[in-house]
Amino acid sequence: MVSRELIEYVLCQFQLSHRGIHGVSHWARVRDNGLRLAKVTGANPTVVELFAVLHDSQRHLDTCDDDHGLRAAMFAAQLQGKYYDLPPDDLRLLQLACEGHSHGKTQGEITVVTCWDADRLDLGRVGIPPLAKYLCTRPAKDPKMIAWAYNRSLKWKERFDGKDWLPVILEEFLEPRTEDLELRESG
Repeated sequence: MVSRELIEYVLCQFQLSHRGIHGVSHWARVRDNGLRLAKVTGANPTVVELFAVLHDSQRHLDTCDDDHGLRAAMFAAQLQGKYYDLPPDDLRLLQLACEGHSHGKTQGEITVVTCWDADRLDLGRVGIPPLAKYLCTRPAKDPKMIAWAYNRSLKWKERFDGKDWLPVILEEFLEPRTEDLELRESG
């Protein structure tokens, strides 16, 4: 599980706007997308949660930043033993997910591709509807999941404009979500 200390540490070193398109509300939606998918794909939920916080944490630009995934993978290794203790195989999955999340691949180990889908389902925040052909898992390609994630990603700005957003984000990360969305099994 993601800790408050990890989120606060990552936020302290994050170079972009916490409220921006690659900021904390994006991380929260990626987490939510990923945990919903993990229930049916069998992905490791701990890796999915850590991916949500770390995958864009090393961006230097909101625009093209080709090495941000590689930097995030290295950052994930640096945090191991300080903010979480993953078995070596899980740490490698986290690193693979971070490193490759913006390369456009659609095949790989189930936890890795679940992470990629969780991120791609949040493209609505930049005006891009997610397309099934760029998603990896059957549950992510489910039209209900795409519509739910897209509609949620469109509302991110209005939810936080003019509000003290950090407590809301921390609550999203540290409290379980209750709303459910039925997805089809992977396979």
